[in-house]
Amino acid sequence: MNDHLNKELGWMLDEVVKIPEARHAILLSADGMLRGHSRGIDRDEAERQAAALSGLQSISRSTADFCTHPTHHETPWRQTLVEFAHGYVFLIAAGPGAYLAVSATEHVDMEAVTYRMQKTVDRLGKELVSPPRQTSWQGPGTPA
Repeated sequence: MNDHLNKELGWMLDEVVKIPEARHAILLSADGMLRGHSRGIDRDEAERQAAALSGLQSISRSTADFCTHPTHHETPWRQTLVEFAHGYVFLIAAGPGAYLAVSATEHVDMEAVTYRMQKTVDRLGKELVSPPRQTSWQGPGTPA
């Protein structure tokens, strides 16, 4: 991850967790790669959560037929909310191939969190677009 991009995204993700009772924010790609994280969560934990949250999003997206009418051919995934005894995890689309996740305690204002997340996604725009990874390795004999 580019250090400049990481610092820029980290600063913006810190803004998301300024809501009372919000804990951490993570920006991840669809393939589970960490793109940025807020202060208060170390990189190793953020990377572990990014991988898990990517799987959660994939599972959530695969259940779209459960809430649609048979005539609707496509229901795009928008958000997943997981509630635990002592908190929540919010996961939203943040552009093509990118997701924003926020964790919070059980006392958080849920509406404030989702509003701040949407505003952050709107504000970051192109910075949150996560293009597919490209292989940069070139094998022996491959022209440069």
